[in-house]
Amino acid sequence: MTLLKLDPPVVSGCLNVRPFQIGHDLTQHPLFALPRLLELARQLPEANVEYNAGNIPVSVCPAETPRTGLSVEETIRRIESCNSWMVLKWVEQDPEYCRLLDRCLDEIQIYSEKSAPGMKRREGFIFISSPGSITPFHFDQEYNFLLQVRGTKNIHVFPRSIVTERDIEARFAKEHRNLTFDETYQRTATTFELQPGQGVHVPIAAPHWVKNGNDVSISFSITFQTPASERRATLYRLNGHIRKLGITPAPVGESNARDAIKFYFFQAGKRALRPLRRARQLS
Repeated sequence: MTLLKLDPPVVSGCLNVRPFQIGHDLTQHPLFALPRLLELARQLPEANVEYNAGNIPVSVCPAETPRTGLSVEETIRRIESCNSWMVLKWVEQDPEYCRLLDRCLDEIQIYSEKSAPGMKRREGFIFISSPGSITPFHFDQEYNFLLQVRGTKNIHVFPRSIVTERDIEARFAKEHRNLTFDETYQRTATTFELQPGQGVHVPIAAPHWVKNGNDVSISFSITFQTPASERRATLYRLNGHIRKLGITPAPVGESNARDAIKFYFFQAGKRALRPLRRARQLS
């Protein structure tokens, strides 16, 4: 029995090009019951559980994101009323969630290989949030399918073109994911009103923000990379380094030949540094 409801031509033709909706059968899955999620939160390393207040603006500086003063356990137990937002990161560290992630992504890979071959680095994230919570304006670095399991939410997905090359480079260089939102952007959004059993594909680096409905929301984000997406991420990071030297680099994707030369020299540099790294490890 399949878990996802996919339109094969849409998946193979629109993946990482534009957002699109899918369906799923995870709404009654026991791994998304709050007691099981509490158990998962206890098992994960502390750094893999991020949580803060949920009643925040669409555009917020990470350093100014308010906390609630609650513990992880209190947040999950009181999620209906504590105005909180939480994400459990890299849930594939737990064998049961890893199997579920693989089942879902195996179904996608059947149709994604044509346009995005070599699925790798499969990762899962679970969002648990109070009614009305906001996920600020940001983008993600992975192929992403967000599956709504409980509650409702509106997700507003924007064209990649509204963010600058500098912003994209900075986020790929490990700066915080949040971006500055301008109200004029909203007219360019594609909005998906997700009900339980529905999901949406968000392309890599496509900015988006989310607002939950009037109930507790639980969502499962299933993500992956490919050799091509990892290569592109490397090129963004390289351009960020070039920009720091006071040089304005050509945008990634503008010239395949130029990108190939940059990537070649990056790989050659990595190979040249390996003996030095080994010598340091032995010293």
